[in-house]
Amino acid sequence: MTRQPATISEIDAIYYRWLAAVGSTQAPAQAEQQILDELTRLAREPIAGAALVPRIPAIIAQLMRTLQDENMSAAELSRQLSQDVVLVAEVYREANRPCYHSRYNASPSINNMEGAIMLLGQNGMRMLLARVAFRPIVSMQSGGLTIRTAPLIWRQSEKCALAANLVAPAMQANAFDAYLAGLMANVGLVVAFRLIDQMHAPDVFPQSDAFIAQVFAQARILSVRIAELWEFPESVTRAIGQTDAKPQAQALALGERLSKLRMLVDTGRFPADDPFVTAGLGKSDLLVFDKLADDED
Repeated sequence: MTRQPATISEIDAIYYRWLAAVGSTQAPAQAEQQILDELTRLAREPIAGAALVPRIPAIIAQLMRTLQDENMSAAELSRQLSQDVVLVAEVYREANRPCYHSRYNASPSINNMEGAIMLLGQNGMRMLLARVAFRPIVSMQSGGLTIRTAPLIWRQSEKCALAANLVAPAMQANAFDAYLAGLMANVGLVVAFRLIDQMHAPDVFPQSDAFIAQVFAQARILSVRIAELWEFPESVTRAIGQTDAKPQAQALALGERLSKLRMLVDTGRFPADDPFVTAGLGKSDLLVFDKLADDED
């Protein structure tokens, strides 16, 4: 019998329990409701929710505006980048990855900023800057649960952004907006795990199916509200909210499915050929799925 594709709720439930490494002791319904009430309050009051995550540095917004110009000057971008030593290091690191040299027959080492910018190209620079900007947001730490889950959430965010970017052209969606939506979609989930960290008792854990479904739903609303506060393009906020069936939202939804399944496969929860993973995925989807593997360059 052919297996039906897993629903996103089924994937989310398995992903949540793996992400949090939950035990068998279930928190009482009242404790779960208290966490959901606070998350719902933050979704209604996004300024309070946004205060729990660092804002994207101003230099990133300036650089992104420069990159929107199709006639951008590598020299001008290099000048702007030089204001932030972390960004300079990231650009050099990215430009010297083996995949770029094999793809473009570039010299073995890129040691000047303008050369790195030219090698990465406009889209490569956009994605690099977005990734650097979001890293402190998703990787911030507080309690033990957040410390454990933050690197995993960040890794899935990167995979989601890459997957959404790769599938977007076939859906007539904007590839860079899809990339931004993939990175931004998890911001509310970071806040949710901080709340769970602060509010759950040490010997029990909130993990009912109904709780997990509501955590993901409310976290997504909060992601949308924070994106609106930060003045992201409407196409990005609408995709995160998944309020329509437009290509941008479809690209993000497929990116989320592929990235969460990839995380579960890479960490041994499922084999790559398990029907739970592969059901409903076409040939092109599976090619993107393979590109998300942890050992990919």
